[in-house]
Amino acid sequence: MLNIILHEPQIPGNTGNIARTCSVTGAALHLIRPLGFTVDDTKLKRAGLDYWHDLRISYYDSFDVFPKHDNMWFFSTKAKTVYSDAAYYGDGGGDIYLMFGREDGGLPDRILREYAARCVRIPMLSDKRSLNLSNSVAIAVYEVLRQGGFAGLR
Repeated sequence: MLNIILHEPQIPGNTGNIARTCSVTGAALHLIRPLGFTVDDTKLKRAGLDYWHDLRISYYDSFDVFPKHDNMWFFSTKAKTVYSDAAYYGDGGGDIYLMFGREDGGLPDRILREYAARCVRIPMLSDKRSLNLSNSVAIAVYEVLRQGGFAGLR
């Protein structure tokens, strides 16, 4: 199963769009607090539209309490490896976890240092800061699904 982890997301519309991407692809969504919004925020719900009812969503109070997994990948503009060069399925089995940081600062440096071998980036012009978070998640999700032959999708 594909899992999307958002570390301290700040913008409800982004999280709503990501929830919709998770729902239509069968991915689970994990939110690590603190969040920059409440989960009943109308902007969050509006972006997710009618997809909330079948979304698998979990909440964690911090990254330290989030269960660590062998197949976790960390997206950062600071990474050296391009996201499409990563072999997400590795040995061919198991759940895949993709983690993304805050819209205004990305993932904490301590996480990037600890998991440096599992950090990947989406290429962009060098004078630009970053892509929108929900766009980045969609790019990553569909690369993982592509590598898996879009199994289970029509």
